[in-house]
Parts: sequence; C-alpha cells; structure tokens
Amino acid sequence: MSGPLYVPVLPTRPHAAAAYEQLSPAIQAAVMPLWNLPPRPGLSEELLIAHTRREAHRASRVQRHRPGWLDAPFADERQLAVLADVMSDLGELSPLRPVTGPGRPEFQRTAALETARRSGSGVGIRVRLVGEWDDNSAQTVRDLIARIDPGVETDLLLDLGAVHADRPDAGKEVLRALDALMPLTPWRTAAVLSGGFPEVTADMVEHGPHPEPRADWNVWRELAAGERSYARWLSYGDYGIQAARMIGREPSSGRGGPPWGVLRYTTEASFVLVKVLAGGDDRTAVNRAAARQLLELPDFRGVTASAGESWLRDCARGNGSVGTGNAAVWLRVGNVQHMTYVVRSLGV
Repeated sequence: MSGPLYVPVLPTRPHAAAAYEQLSPAIQAAVMPLWNLPPRPGLSEELLIAHTRREAHRASRVQRHRPGWLDAPFADERQLAVLADVMSDLGELSPLRPVTGPGRPEFQRTAALETARRSGSGVGIRVRLVGEWDDNSAQTVRDLIARIDPGVETDLLLDLGAVHADRPDAGKEVLRALDALMPLTPWRTAAVLSGGFPEVTADMVEHGPHPEPRADWNVWRELAAGERSYARWLSYGDYGIQAARMIGREPSSGRGGPPWGVLRYTTEASFVLVKVLAGGDDRTAVNRAAARQLLELPDFRGVTASAGESWLRDCARGNGSVGTGNAAVWLRVGNVQHMTYVVRSLGV
C-alpha cells in the first residue's frame, strides 16, 4: 500500500484551485486533494449542468497529471446524475478518481464503480465517522468492496468531519474504525480526514489575534505515535483553513456577507485568526495591521516559506489601498500557507 503524504478536502471553488496551483512543485507533489462539489439545489437543469461541468473541469484542469478525487457528498439526486455524466465525459485522461461510500444512493454507487472500471483510475470509498464507530459499517463497506471489479484499486477515505475539543475520544474511535476497515482489502491509499478549523464568529476576533487549538492535528499525532502496524501507511488529511461544515454549503452569491473577514495562520499548536475588514474607510489600515500581527508571531515562518507568507509581507508593508485582499484572496492565502506547512510538518 502506498499513498500521498497529505489529502486536503477542498471545495471546487476558484480560491481553492488557485491555492493548489500556487504550491511549490515539491509541496504539490506530496498533495492529493479530495475535491468536493458544492450542493446546487433549486437550479434549472441547464444551470445545474453548466455549474457541475465547470467545477469538475476546474478540478481536473488544476490537477493536470497528478491524481486526485472528485466527490459531491451533499448533492441531491439530480446533481449526482449530472456528475455521473460529467465524470463519464471526462474519460480516461482525467486525473480525478470517482468517490462513493456507505449511505450513497444505489445509482450513485453503480455510476462511480462503472466510472472506475472504465477509467482504470480506481475508486475512493468515503466512510463518515462523526461520532462513535458502528461495527455494522464495516459490513456495509465489505459489501461495497465485493461489487468492485477485481482490477480496480480502492482508496479508503475515513472522514471524521469536524474534530474540536468536544471530541476527546476521536482518536480511539478512529482506531476502532481502522481496525475494522483496514483488513477488508489491500487499500491503495488509506487517509484519515478531519476538520480542525473553527467556525469563526465576530466575537472570537474582536480583541486581537485569536489562537484556536488544532485538535485534529493532536488526533493525527496520537495515531502516528501508536503501535498499529498500519499506522505508517496512513495519509493525513484535513479540511484546510475552513470549517468542515463549509464544504456542504451552497456557494454564496457574493452579496450580503459580513463586513469583516479573517486572515488565518497555522502554527504547530494553533490556528491564529486575525480580523480584517471587507469595506469602509478603515479597511486598508486595519488589514495591513492584521497582516503585521501575523508577521510578528514567534511562529511566523518567514516570507520565503510560501506564497502565503510573501503575500502577508506585501500586505503588511504595502502602500495605498491595493493589495489588502478580499474574501477569496484571504482564503487562498490561508490555504497556501496551511498546505505548505502541513506537508513540511509531515516530512517534506
């Protein structure tokens, strides 16, 4: 069994695609994203096809010749049917692997397995673990594996969702799940995915930089330090610098959002959050001051660490109103520094 060093769960949004493209070649080589299409309820058939096709092609284009996965875990049946057609159209040259899993509609499972068979790229099986492990889930996964063509390789994507301080037993539940799932098949990849970034409120960042403990990273270190023989084969995964629940949200129209945003920085122990402004007379001064606060952190890794750090430097030291960003830029910058740091923390 072999797999990528790092599996970030990323939305098929322009800011996430741009962040992946801005990674240095060495970092990008260690990253294998699980791209998630956002739900698109209520759209006409024409718009649904257009959005799904554009988002799937965006992920396929930025992956180029590096493999990744494409999933739509919160899609309704209409969107899933469109995605099945789009995946078929992408064909064998696409670097994207289909994903299915327990609880998915029967036609979605059938479509994903058929796409995997035709493309020869393999299939990801995404197993959700948002609370206690249920041993019956192993039988469900076993039944799904039994339907996979013998020549198709399989990837395990064990998805914990959000892991914060309110899940102190998450590590134990992961071990229970892996003990049941790892013997089922010779997995090509086995990744443990969890979201540690909080849902940010205005109160959290009202009085200066706010550190949020990286509970999900602590779970990973617990796994890596354990005595299970499969531990050295596991790939680490997370939801980047957005809360896990954001993956399941319908994209915003860009109108009516809050008048503030957040700059994010990842350290060994914490996510550091600093408030910035989306508009107003004080926007430039506040945003440059926020960038300076991150540059002044003891754990700031220097302006050459990634394109994220260099943007923070330019924002902090710039002149005029240009270069202080918007919501998409802040997300891109946050993900670039985060993904780079995670890969280096894992050993590159």
